[in-house]
Amino acid sequence: MQNLIFSINVVLPIFLLMCLGTFLRKIKIFDKEFLDKGNNFAFKTLLPTLIFNNIYKSQIADEVNIKLILFAVCIVLGTIGIMFIIVPRLVKDNSNRGVIIQGIYRSNFVLFGVPLSSNIFGESNLAVVTTLVAIIIPIYNFMAVIILDWYSNDKSDFKKTFLGIVENPLIIGSLLGIIVSLLKIKLPVFMEETISQVAKTATPFALMVLGGDIKVGNIRNNLKYIVPVSIVRLVVLPTIVMVISVALGYRGVELGALFSMVSPSVAVSSYTMAQQYDCNYELAGQLVFITTLFSPFTIFLFIFFMKTVGLF
Repeated sequence: MQNLIFSINVVLPIFLLMCLGTFLRKIKIFDKEFLDKGNNFAFKTLLPTLIFNNIYKSQIADEVNIKLILFAVCIVLGTIGIMFIIVPRLVKDNSNRGVIIQGIYRSNFVLFGVPLSSNIFGESNLAVVTTLVAIIIPIYNFMAVIILDWYSNDKSDFKKTFLGIVENPLIIGSLLGIIVSLLKIKLPVFMEETISQVAKTATPFALMVLGGDIKVGNIRNNLKYIVPVSIVRLVVLPTIVMVISVALGYRGVELGALFSMVSPSVAVSSYTMAQQYDCNYELAGQLVFITTLFSPFTIFLFIFFMKTVGLF
């Protein structure tokens, strides 16, 4: 019951913030111009600052478990590779293909990873998951640029794609965070406080903008995509990864870090990036909305099972 309450307390505020954005649009406080500018502001300023702040404040493990990191990277790249084969065979519209692939492989690891692991194993065992966050988040963003550009209706040439990767604010925020963390650079207190304050606004603002942009009434039109993608994101992928991880001998904190990576809902920033790359951002937002709604229950069931059988 404690884990269920924790999961609900983590996820419900996210869901309610999206509902608030929808309500503010309904009463005309949010209009299309504001939402477009707000989305751009979140993508270029707030979310990169949040990622940098999370990595900067993380205690990256001094003794890095290379095997665990390589396994986690293989999970991400393997999932993307499989989806590159399957999704184009099942989905005809290019603007949906990139969004679906991103929705399946890209979890809300940056927001859920640390609190989920902290609740299960305590704050003293967070080095493993924070190290994974620092490695996996840049890969998430790097691959998202390639995938969304590849399936964009306005497909770019190689040079433009490369520049999109180099100039992507989320990747820049990730890399700067890794550099500062690894070099153990201590920022002045006033800079730490400023960055921290900006980072605190990222999640609520991005979620309200997302909620304002989501066309809830159109969810029925996308159910043929939303239902299977949500099931794969929340149930199928975590199950496969956990089975393989256990078979390879991972237990306890390391297994928990992998679980924190694959079990959360679709990343909020996936919606923002889909809009930036002229893909079906409406579908991307609906995937975030639906998976955020159901993820507390799937996370609880996984945790309950793994604690019962002694894996955590």
